[in-house]
Amino acid sequence: MADHRPASPVGGLDHQTMRARSRRMLLIGFIGVLVADQITKQVVLAAFDMPGDGVVVTFFFNLILVFNRGVSFGMLAQHGELARWGLTVLAAVVALVLIRWGWRGERAWTALGLGLVAGGAIGNALDRVRIGAVVDFLDLHYAGWHYPAFNIADAGITLGVVLLLIDGLFGRDPSEQARS
Repeated sequence: MADHRPASPVGGLDHQTMRARSRRMLLIGFIGVLVADQITKQVVLAAFDMPGDGVVVTFFFNLILVFNRGVSFGMLAQHGELARWGLTVLAAVVALVLIRWGWRGERAWTALGLGLVAGGAIGNALDRVRIGAVVDFLDLHYAGWHYPAFNIADAGITLGVVLLLIDGLFGRDPSEQARS
């Protein structure tokens, strides 16, 4: 008796299974970054009293409390409340678009990258709503060079973008894998 089921698109997995895996990765990335970001920021806020307070951890890494009222490298900070609320709304809209994209997809690495970016965007947006600025505290430096302070949300966004780039450049579309 012949089996008349459609061929599986990828490695024996059907579209429903692939979509479920993708959704799990999206949620893992989103919730993981958001929770880790908010917990670490609360620890830093409890440990340091004033912006600029910090502690030397190694010869190339410090923990330091910084309130970033702008975006990357403090850009737009001079625009005050307009920047605060504009960036908050922008982050929320971007996060919703990324979550919707990831929810509809079937590629796990893409979904993980989207979840990391969305979780980081919401983590920083929550700071803007709660305290009016993003809490940054990770300070990398070497031989007089300092990278601007950042946080777990920023790291999640960066890692998410890297995953999306790698998946976009080297990942194979499920429809292409079915033809292989």
